[in-house]
Amino acid sequence: MKFIHLSDLHIGKRVNEFSMLEDQKYILEKILETAEAEAADGVILAGDLYDKPVPPAEAVRVLDAFLTRLAEMGMPVFAVSGNHDSAERVAFGAQLFSGRGVYVSPVYDGKVEYISLRDSFGEVRVYLLPFVKPAVVRHVFEEEEIDSYQDAVRAAVEHMEVDPAVRNVLVAHQFVTGAARCESEEILVGGLDNVDAAVFDQFDYVALGHIHSPQHVGRETVRYCGTTLKYSFSEAGQEKSVTVVELGDKGDVGIRKIPLKPLRDMRRIRGSYMEVTDRAFYQDMNMEDYVQITLTDEEDVPDGMQKLRVIYPNLMRLEYDNTRTRESGDVNGACEVEQKSELELFGEFYELQNNQAMSGKQEAFVRRLIEEVQERQR
Repeated sequence: MKFIHLSDLHIGKRVNEFSMLEDQKYILEKILETAEAEAADGVILAGDLYDKPVPPAEAVRVLDAFLTRLAEMGMPVFAVSGNHDSAERVAFGAQLFSGRGVYVSPVYDGKVEYISLRDSFGEVRVYLLPFVKPAVVRHVFEEEEIDSYQDAVRAAVEHMEVDPAVRNVLVAHQFVTGAARCESEEILVGGLDNVDAAVFDQFDYVALGHIHSPQHVGRETVRYCGTTLKYSFSEAGQEKSVTVVELGDKGDVGIRKIPLKPLRDMRRIRGSYMEVTDRAFYQDMNMEDYVQITLTDEEDVPDGMQKLRVIYPNLMRLEYDNTRTRESGDVNGACEVEQKSELELFGEFYELQNNQAMSGKQEAFVRRLIEEVQERQR
């Protein structure tokens, strides 16, 4: 049984005010070609189909065209809603879609039905678990103690009644502890959304969405496939890919990646204004690529963005690295965010802005606010 594992399409996304729709149409066409060439038995979409709960009409048309093409190819689709999606909108028409082999997770109500497939090795069951928050699961299972994302996902899995004798695949959209994040992902400060990979031990393969970098967490078969396109410059050095999963007999899972070449790549450029505008510097580049330029000049270049866009039409971001910017101080990046508490992070931010630490009274006030926010998120 062969699956194409995709996630985080984020159709309709804008990056630094640039629409990515043309790039998304292009890469979805390449994915269709790959799925056909691989003769896949199904395509998995592990959440964040859209970038917003209420996507623009053009984004809906793009996803509709993609799903229609897969249905015409006779290739089943297994999709769940992610944290960027509206579960209700994604689930609309689910019963009708299933008649064409497009299976979509319903709004979570405590029941996760499986889709049964068969090959020469027997049955494969595919379970569709949409992105769930503690409050949603707690509402369904009121008698259980559900105070965290870990509790919520554990309870949802336990109520699936998974048969260990057959091959089981779970499609889910959660943050599993230990996964490495990128700048383009939503982060719950302090790791409130963490889920331990052990809750998925009953499944032969766990097709995850939510993290934009391809990686496994814990065992090889608990896997994020990553995005099909780069959505932040922290991903500039990555090679995006399609993940192909092949299930043999029980316990036999093969995983490989097929690289994806985008319409426009993302690249970082660094140098002085004179260097980056020298033809010898950029003559071998694809000038349609999305670009972040870091200028090392000590003085800002007047109208630098407009001038550089004459050469680099898809310049998304212009930054400076010089004595002034290095001395001004930087707020810590996403990698450090996960290692500090919310109060510590706010304290550091306050000190950067005010050149002094918070008073005891201010700290107590911020602590109460953080606790209130955490309670509302549960």
